[in-house]
Amino acid sequence: MGTILHGARVTLRPATTDDIPALAAIRAAPEVYERWRGGDDLADAVASDLQESDTESLAIELDDRVVGAIQWYANNDDEYRHAGMDIYLDPATHGRGLGADAVRTLARHLVDDLHYHRLIIDPAADNQAAIRCYAKVGFRPVGTMRQYERGPDGTWHDNLLMDLLADELVDEPRP
Repeated sequence: MGTILHGARVTLRPATTDDIPALAAIRAAPEVYERWRGGDDLADAVASDLQESDTESLAIELDDRVVGAIQWYANNDDEYRHAGMDIYLDPATHGRGLGADAVRTLARHLVDDLHYHRLIIDPAADNQAAIRCYAKVGFRPVGTMRQYERGPDGTWHDNLLMDLLADELVDEPRP
C-alpha cells in the first residue's frame, strides 16, 4: 500500500484509482483548473498522474475525505540529488492551513526518512497564496522561471522557483 503520513490535521496516503473521481472534481474547480493543466478529460489527467513511474502521488485526506493531492519526484543523480513537489487542494479548504500541513508533512518525510537535503517547489509567480503557504514551511524564493508553464488558456506564464534546505524546515507543534 505504501507509506501513510500523518500531519497535524491531514493524512497523506498513496492515491489510488478509487480517488480519481474526487481528485478530478477538485481539479475541475476554477481556482484549481487555472493552475493545473489537464486537458478536456480531468479523470484521464488524474489517472495519468497516478501512472507516472517517476512521481509518487498522495491523496490528502481531512476527516477521512479526499481534499486534494500532493505529489513528489526525485532527481537522484549524486551531484544534484533533490526532491520536488506539487500540490492542489479543494478550494473549500483554502485558508485553513491544510496546504502548509500537507507540504510540511511530505517535506518532513523526504528529509527525515528519505534523506533529501534539498527540496523544490515551483508555484505560478502570481499565486501569492501558494507562495505564502510554502514560505510558512521554510521554502525561500530562488528566482523567476520566465514563461515556464503553459496555462489552460494556452498562454505561457512565469513560475517562482523556491527551495528548502533540510535544516530550514519549519515545524509547527502538533496539537
